[in-house]
Amino acid sequence: MKIAIIGAGHVGSSLAYALVLKGLGNHLLLVNRDATKALGNALDLQHTLAFCERPMQIEGGPLEEAVGCDIVAITASAPMAKGMTSRMELGKANVDLFKSLIPMLAEKNPEAVFIIITNPVDVMTCWATRISGLPPSKIVGIGTLVDSARFRTLLSKAEQIHPDDLRAYILGEHGPNQFPVFSHASAGGEPITDSPRHREIFEEVNKAGFEVYRLKGYTNFAIASAACEVIRTIVHDEHRTMPLSTCFDDWQGIKDNCFSIPVVLGRSGIIRYLQPDLNEIEHAALENTARTVRANIDSLLLG
Repeated sequence: MKIAIIGAGHVGSSLAYALVLKGLGNHLLLVNRDATKALGNALDLQHTLAFCERPMQIEGGPLEEAVGCDIVAITASAPMAKGMTSRMELGKANVDLFKSLIPMLAEKNPEAVFIIITNPVDVMTCWATRISGLPPSKIVGIGTLVDSARFRTLLSKAEQIHPDDLRAYILGEHGPNQFPVFSHASAGGEPITDSPRHREIFEEVNKAGFEVYRLKGYTNFAIASAACEVIRTIVHDEHRTMPLSTCFDDWQGIKDNCFSIPVVLGRSGIIRYLQPDLNEIEHAALENTARTVRANIDSLLLG
C-alpha cells in the first residue's frame, strides 16, 4: 500500500514518523515544496527501520511522483502568522494552494482516499471535494477527531477511566463552534452527564489547540496521531466509527454543508453516515455550527 504525505513540516514529518513506527503501508512518499527537506526526512526515517517491526520503502520526492497512491494525506499549508487567533486566517492562502495541488493529485490517484489535515479543515475538505471531482466518501478531513481525543483524555482524568473506555464525541466545526454530544457519552454503559464540571472540560478542549500553539508555535503530535489512526483504519479496513469532516447533502436536517459528523470508515473511505438522536441543546449547537461553517465556505470559496 502506497501512502503519500503532501507537506513535510511539523505535522507531516510527525505523521510520517508515526506511520513508520506502526508499520502502516509498505511504501511511504514524502512531498514538500522544499524537496531537500522531504529527502532529508525520508533519509532520517530510513535510519529508523532497524528499530521497527517491518520494512518499508521510504522516499522523498516532487509532487509528480505521487502517482498510484492508495492514501494521500495533505498537510501542506501557508505559514502560520505569529499571533494568529483563528484558523480562518489561513483560509485564502490555502484555498489558492489547493488549486495547485488537488486537481493534479486527484487525476494521478483516482482510487486514493484523501485525508485533509490543512486548516481551516472544514473549508479545505469542502474545497478539495469540489475541485477533485472525486466522490465525498473519498475525501475526509481530520476535523473534530483530534478534539474528541482531547475530550476523552481530559474526561479520563476526571472519571479516572482510561480514555479508550470512554465514548464521547465532539462534532461540528473544528473551531470555536464545535459541540459535545453528552446525550450519547458513556463509560461502560454509564452516562457521562452534561454537568458543570464536564462543560468546563469541554471549554478546555475548545481552547486546547490554540493553547498549544501559544506555547510552542504550532501543534503536531496530537493531530498527527489522529491522522495516523485514520490511516490505520483505512489500511486495515476496520470499519471504525469516527467524527470526521465530510461534505454531505443532508444530515440531521442540515443541507449541503461540510463539517465533522460521525461516520464509519474503511478501505474505500466513508462507508456510511451515522445518525445519533441529538437532544434540543445539541440540535441548537448543530444549527449554529452549520451556519458558521456555511458562512466560512461561502466567504472563502464564493467571495
